[in-house]
Amino acid sequence: MTGSWKRRATRRPTKVSTEAIVTVTNFQQDDIRKLLESHPLSWDRLLEVLPDGIAFVDQDGVIRYASECFALLTGYDSSELVGQIIEVLLPPKSRDAHRAQRDHFNRDPGFRTMGRDLTITLLRRDGSELAVDIALAPLTLDDEQWVLVLIRDDSVHRSASQAHLEAEERFRIAFEENMAAMVFTDLEGVGIAVNDAFCEMLGRPKEELLGTDLALLSHPEDVSISEAARSRLLSGDVNRVRYVKRYVQGDGRVNQVEVSESPARDEAGRVLYFVSSERDITAQNVLTAQLLHQTLHDSLTGLANRSLFGDRLTQAQARVVRNGGLGVVLMLDLDDFKGVNDTFGHLVGDQLLVAVARRFEQVTRSSDTLCRFGGDEFLYLTEGLATVAEAEQVATRLLDVLAEPFEITGSLIEQRASAGLVIWDNESADHAELVQNADAAMHEAKRRSKGHCVVFTPSMRQQAVSRFSLTQELRHALQAGEISMHYQPIVDLNTTEVVGFEALMRWQHPQRGWVPPSVFIPLAEQSDLITELGAFALRQAVAAASSWEHAGSQSSRPYVTVNLSARQFHDPNLVSIIEQALSTNGLDPGRLILEITESVTLLDVGETLSVMDRLNRRGIDIALDDFGTGFSSLSYLTLLRPKILKIDRSFVSTSLESERNNTLLETIISLGQKLNMIVLAEGVETQQQLRRLRRLGCELGQGFLFSPAVPADEVESMIDWVLDEPEDAPTGVPVL
Repeated sequence: MTGSWKRRATRRPTKVSTEAIVTVTNFQQDDIRKLLESHPLSWDRLLEVLPDGIAFVDQDGVIRYASECFALLTGYDSSELVGQIIEVLLPPKSRDAHRAQRDHFNRDPGFRTMGRDLTITLLRRDGSELAVDIALAPLTLDDEQWVLVLIRDDSVHRSASQAHLEAEERFRIAFEENMAAMVFTDLEGVGIAVNDAFCEMLGRPKEELLGTDLALLSHPEDVSISEAARSRLLSGDVNRVRYVKRYVQGDGRVNQVEVSESPARDEAGRVLYFVSSERDITAQNVLTAQLLHQTLHDSLTGLANRSLFGDRLTQAQARVVRNGGLGVVLMLDLDDFKGVNDTFGHLVGDQLLVAVARRFEQVTRSSDTLCRFGGDEFLYLTEGLATVAEAEQVATRLLDVLAEPFEITGSLIEQRASAGLVIWDNESADHAELVQNADAAMHEAKRRSKGHCVVFTPSMRQQAVSRFSLTQELRHALQAGEISMHYQPIVDLNTTEVVGFEALMRWQHPQRGWVPPSVFIPLAEQSDLITELGAFALRQAVAAASSWEHAGSQSSRPYVTVNLSARQFHDPNLVSIIEQALSTNGLDPGRLILEITESVTLLDVGETLSVMDRLNRRGIDIALDDFGTGFSSLSYLTLLRPKILKIDRSFVSTSLESERNNTLLETIISLGQKLNMIVLAEGVETQQQLRRLRRLGCELGQGFLFSPAVPADEVESMIDWVLDEPEDAPTGVPVL
């Protein structure tokens, strides 16, 4: 600016408070305007058209000139601003500080460039605040220091800057405080920024990770995974990749990580660095594996369950079709397992199931599948066999591991199993049908002889259907009165007097006629019916015996013997059921004898002795049935000390008579006598057998030589019956 600026010979404007608006004349502004108008460049017009607001302020802070733009920014008219103290345009909280800054500027004026200076907030006329950028330039007018003030609306810029700062802060928090592990890597995979979660995930400090090629921390087998992902991102094929890799932690542990990686690009689209968000999925994978295992495995034994077995069976069938050979499904069912639960409780039963599973596993090939099908049933799947004999060897191997007793919570438990085996070749077979066929074969094995295996034949399916139908009819028979008790006399072999009766169950089916006990009793034993039928037999037999009188040479009335199944003998309610029956009918406990087999005693010798002790204390005796056919042991016999020892009919039958058989029969009778037990021979059918038994000193006998089992209403006529010379029983008499 050229020319000299003369100070008007007028009194300096009086200083006023910054809160007040001072009214002054316009002569100062007019003088400046005239001066500018006289200049050839028309400075006044230049000042008015500038985008920045311009004001001249004297050294006392009084506004001497304000451009229209300046006035517009402040919300005042130019005439209202001239003569005002500059601090009137500042918020009250900033005025004192501004005065101090203005005084300092007057003492040491320095040019401040727009954009470099600090920003301030103007107080507009309406009370609103406006962010402006300010620049100051010193002017000397007639040796007096003035200041040229330029202001620019900075609200948009300041808002953008604030938004940028806030965005940066949000990103910082999101990065540093994120629970997810985050890492920035350069184009070579070197770490340039990591958050605390990433450090914790790798078990390494931040200082170790920054500037380090993170591929060195990856599992050696997974280095190529990260490299391939970065190559795809650099090629521009994708803008994000997801993959799973492994890291080796500082302590050597390996964790699995799910990675989501994206590139950061500049305005030209060039990749600057990579941003990765990573999640440790080690625990999740372990949990997933556990859940999958639980889904496909039995929760008690840990063996495969039905779902997994079905999947393995599908795969096995496909391999048999492809490779040839035979496939085998084997069903194993524990014999008399319900007796274990009834005797010891389900906790011991569960422990026994686990112990059985462990033994089966000992002989299970890695290529085979062992499954707990449910309850006490197991399935075994194998393939690639050449012959049926090989399949039977598999079954034998499994059954043999049960030979040794199980020790569960201090008790020795004998546990055997029966098995059904179904074989298929390369022809497709339905899963359900294979299992049903194995089940049918297993039930046939139980029917024939427990503890063995039977190979399925088509006829067994029909037999299984018939057994099921018969079981349903048996349930109805008890309520319908079709079940009754018959009684076979027990005879003193020396006098042929009747001393007792064995209660035997009979079923008269309305369509089938008489159903043999050998048919329906096993069906009942395989279901809960055996307990119900056993209780029925006890009540009926006790009631019948209470009405029997005796007029012969015997000093006591006839006794009755009742057979107990393993489940019934170990039923905790057995004693109370017996006591109730005796009390209801007024029968002397000494006239009730309970028959059990050796298999019942071997289920658990300790529990058997305990039950026998409770019964003996109530005056009830025990007869050991079918002696010699089971796992006979002299030590067991001396422990049990039954009152009656019943010799199985196989030792009495003349068709088996031989020197060896005679020796065994003589030994059993002699053993019973020496142990003070009453020896009773079953199945006496001929005079020859009777004479032999008398000669050996056998005391009691029963069989068709004397009489078959008769209905209850015929017993009275037999009580005083004595056979002087009984005739041989007719051949072919059915054993009911």
